[in-house]
Amino acid sequence: MKTQKRPRFFFSLRSPYSWLAYRDLTEHFPDVADAAEWVPFWEPDETTTALLTAAKIELPIVAMSRAKNFYILQDVRRLTRARGWDVTWPIDKDPVWEIPHLAYLLADDAGRGRDFVDLVYRARWQEGRDVSLRTTVAEIGDELGLDGDRLAAACDDPQLRERGVECLRASWKDGLFGVPFFAYGRDKFFGLDRLRTWVAAVRGVELTEVGAPWWDYEAAPSFSAPGADGGPAGGCA
Repeated sequence: MKTQKRPRFFFSLRSPYSWLAYRDLTEHFPDVADAAEWVPFWEPDETTTALLTAAKIELPIVAMSRAKNFYILQDVRRLTRARGWDVTWPIDKDPVWEIPHLAYLLADDAGRGRDFVDLVYRARWQEGRDVSLRTTVAEIGDELGLDGDRLAAACDDPQLRERGVECLRASWKDGLFGVPFFAYGRDKFFGLDRLRTWVAAVRGVELTEVGAPWWDYEAAPSFSAPGADGGPAGGCA
């Protein structure tokens, strides 16, 4: 594997496609998961937005239409069914995404970043819990043997806020416009369906050497014949 340029994995604890990418990456390509820099991305609250504005950073975030929301519900169920996974769709009530994402930075400082991501995704997509609540983050921190209350209050720490802005700045510099998003050097890869292409680039091998994609498995669902261009698959803003 090439080591001169560190690959980047931009993920969101909110996004179902990031959850799918996380599991495919860690379960099927652990060498690349270990080699990559993991960078969180989220929709900022007013405080973070003010910091980004001061830094002249404008994230490419747009409101999701009702039609797209319903499509994602269907698409994620297809994708999880193909993998033999169960999914429980959570309900977000006025979420503040700094709460889990800045807590991730603290967990990562303690060497438990990926464990934190794993438990947050499990709580959100398998247990249907609201991971934007401080109580949920505190419980996950305690489960990891960390200071749950400190993790839950991460968004109150000005220094962690600044570190969060640097994560979002990194996404902006790499040209992120949705998640999951992967980068290697100057090459960018967007969406779940580009995970294997990114893995091949990082390993320095042909795509055929990475292994069969999930849609080659017998459990994969059937899709209609291709029609008009529907945009990149397996990702969302």
